[in-house]
Amino acid sequence: MIVVTGATGNVGRTLVRALAEAGERLTAVSRGTAPVNLPGGTRHVRADLAAPETLRPAFDGAEALFLHDGGTGGVGLDPRAILDVAGAAGVRRVVLLSSQGVVTRPESQSHGGVMRAAEEAVRESGLAWTILRPGVFASNAYAWAESVRAERTVAAPFGDVGIPVIDPADIAEVAAVALRGDEHVGHVYTLNGPAAVTPRQQAEAIGAALGEPVRFEELTRAEAHALMSTFIPEPAVETSLAVLGEPNAAELRLSPDVEHVLGRAPRSFAEWARGNVDAFR
Repeated sequence: MIVVTGATGNVGRTLVRALAEAGERLTAVSRGTAPVNLPGGTRHVRADLAAPETLRPAFDGAEALFLHDGGTGGVGLDPRAILDVAGAAGVRRVVLLSSQGVVTRPESQSHGGVMRAAEEAVRESGLAWTILRPGVFASNAYAWAESVRAERTVAAPFGDVGIPVIDPADIAEVAAVALRGDEHVGHVYTLNGPAAVTPRQQAEAIGAALGEPVRFEELTRAEAHALMSTFIPEPAVETSLAVLGEPNAAELRLSPDVEHVLGRAPRSFAEWARGNVDAFR
């Protein structure tokens, strides 16, 4: 039995589907009360990672755990307590969804500090572990969906600064492999895309997927800061803008790890856009 936390998110949803298709017995864990659409035969447990005791039913009969913060950014979670409950229930393997920011932005609590603590907890848990450190998600482009649908416009800062974004489906597929095999135990994988892509190029790729032009509108840094501050805490806004506007060498480095694990190159942003074009129609 494999337990997938954050099972309704961009990574978890695809991971659940991939494991179900591989014939694995699954428990999908989510926190919300909305109905969930899961593959047939998948057990669903509602639990709150911030209250580790609520996870006990999910871990019944489980051998492996995909640990994801459930969209909280790790804030308010105690990963050691979660892993203690998992280990006591018989879980022997954990795959942690961490962040590239642990090494690229170690000074940032929002991008590096919280997940660094989670990584330390995993390493010291006594479980067989694998750590995944993705960079910027291609699915962040969903933030433009409303403006693309309404006006065929993408508004973003740093229009010509490129970074190698990662398709969440690639993260899920790497996680599925790591959850099922011993050869990835003790490894830390950096996951990003096959090439740097700018916001302007992302707008063009969405337009190509739609079959009609999408206009790019460049925001100033101040405009982007004001917009992001409506849904991201202030320290995280500053670090996010630094990553997007002044990526460092580690954030620009193309990692071979997706291809190493999956035997194929990571998907491009254009492929992501084609696969998710309905969100922009």
